[in-house]
Amino acid sequence: MSAPLPSALRARFQKYIEEGLSGRAAAARLKLSPATGARWRHQIQTTGRADPAVQGRPKGSGKLAPHVSFFEELITQDPDITLFELRDALADATGLQVQHSAIGHLLKRLGFTHKKSHWSLPNVTVPR
Repeated sequence: MSAPLPSALRARFQKYIEEGLSGRAAAARLKLSPATGARWRHQIQTTGRADPAVQGRPKGSGKLAPHVSFFEELITQDPDITLFELRDALADATGLQVQHSAIGHLLKRLGFTHKKSHWSLPNVTVPR
């Protein structure tokens, strides 16, 4: 997905709209497509600003999101558990097949750090 157009360009577009130009005319002056001009003009009319929309997948909607507590419990029980063992435990418990790297990304996003011999959460003591 491409990056949104700059906020400075959107601000100039909004200024043209406020001066009375149509969406098409403001878009033509800034060398944008007429569709972009119509879309931004509608957004300015409804919200008062032409901010870029949030891009990407919503946070917490991945395949592993419902299983966060399962991983936390396993890591609390055995801080030396490997990603491959976590993957196999998840497959045995739920039948869900995922890559070990996906579990690693999830744990990193949750704030877990991997030390040489165990997983740990910042400011949380893990029993050994």
